Amino acid sequence: MNLLRVAVTSLISLAALFLLTKLMGNKQVSQMNLFDYIVGITIGSIAAEMATELDTPENFLLALVIYAVVAVIISLLTNKSLAARRIMTGKPLILMDGGVIYRDNLKKAKMDLGEFLMYCRIGGYFDLSQIQTALLEHNGKVTFLPVEMQRPATPADFSIQPDQTLLQTPVVLDGEVLPGNLQRIGKNVTWLMNQLRQQGYKEAEEVFLAMADGNQLSIFPMESKKLPSDLTDK
Repeated sequence: MNLLRVAVTSLISLAALFLLTKLMGNKQVSQMNLFDYIVGITIGSIAAEMATELDTPENFLLALVIYAVVAVIISLLTNKSLAARRIMTGKPLILMDGGVIYRDNLKKAKMDLGEFLMYCRIGGYFDLSQIQTALLEHNGKVTFLPVEMQRPATPADFSIQPDQTLLQTPVVLDGEVLPGNLQRIGKNVTWLMNQLRQQGYKEAEEVFLAMADGNQLSIFPMESKKLPSDLTDK
């Protein structure tokens, strides 16, 4: 009987977590601020306790709801108030600017020089002279503004106006045609089959993945004639 109650409370806690997560909004771990992180850990801990607490699971459910509601209120406040946003999420710290590394800001960030150099390498900068500004964002990431002469060239630098690249849309997945996606990009099954035949495919079942980009179709076959081991052969 106890095992059945644990199973039921576990399912209830999972359902509550799902609903509360939808309420609070989906955020990647890298996008969380400190408050989001603390609330997430606490809610997970409460949900685990709720799953195994057989006497008063409603107390844990109430705690889950309270934490979620507070998180939503804080989110609304930070959206509407700049002061609340600065308190809850903080503001970016300048770690380096114009060839100067700010030691005090490194201390505020609880970061030593070794860590700072590691973040520079992760960002692709092995030569600090290529960095104009380095910022520690409130989500814990370090972002970089390169020295102007070191930034990648863009078409605008050469007065070139290339055609805009369009978002690729899957139109065949695992050999199955996706008519809804075809309709969204203004195409139909007839267009798709013509494109497949032009590239040597008789049926959609022969296609593992097909991605449409405007009038272009990139096709990945269901069965490749080349084995992965062949790629390393000399």
